[in-house]
Amino acid sequence: MKVNISRVAFSIFGIDIMWYAIIICFGIFMGMLVASENSHLRKIKKDTVSDLLLYALPLSVIGARIYYVIFEWKSYKGNFLSMINIREGGLAIYGAVITAIIVVFFFSKYKKIDCRDLLDICAPGLILGQAIGRWGNFINQEAHGYETTFPISVLIDGKRYHATFLYESVGNFLIFLFLMKYIRKYQKKKGQVVLLYAILYGIVRFFVEGLRTDSLMFLGFRVSQILSLVAVIVGSIIFVINRKYGKSI
Repeated sequence: MKVNISRVAFSIFGIDIMWYAIIICFGIFMGMLVASENSHLRKIKKDTVSDLLLYALPLSVIGARIYYVIFEWKSYKGNFLSMINIREGGLAIYGAVITAIIVVFFFSKYKKIDCRDLLDICAPGLILGQAIGRWGNFINQEAHGYETTFPISVLIDGKRYHATFLYESVGNFLIFLFLMKYIRKYQKKKGQVVLLYAILYGIVRFFVEGLRTDSLMFLGFRVSQILSLVAVIVGSIIFVINRKYGKSI
């Protein structure tokens, strides 16, 4: 797999529009469609999903940037303009997800909707958006792994690297298919779908992160692996408890 696509899709009035941004926006759009389609399963109006996105999207971008800057603080040296310049790159998906969950919690309180219902219908769309968004990393030649001779790899500057964007994208898409099946056929208790999202994505990200060369670090550990492990362990414990004591749909 060779990267030979320009990062710039087109320009408007001298401003470059990047393929990365287009792919991310497409992923968000598809995720919103999925969440809207799932809304009837919890008797939630489709408009509620688009209303939620108006708050969750900008705040999640901010959260993703803050998360990245915190763990790359030494790279910015107090330069505020660099900190807020997302066009230079530096958005962390875990920061976006954590922020989105917080937004959903307060939004559901305001709308008087069960937070678990809202999280359940949004989780499959979120993981689909993540699966699509990883292809932006492919075009940017970033978020790849170590050099390898593995047949499924990405060729950059004559060297082959683990195509970690592809590994995660495929894993996320399989999770999407599973969650869509689960929410329609097997879910019995509120909150099960979002918990499965946390567990399954945590597993995928833990192993993929171990191959990446650009991981955010804290005290010598990969931050995303730590969070993934926490998501898997805590999510599994809550899932088991929820199966027995959780509120039925």
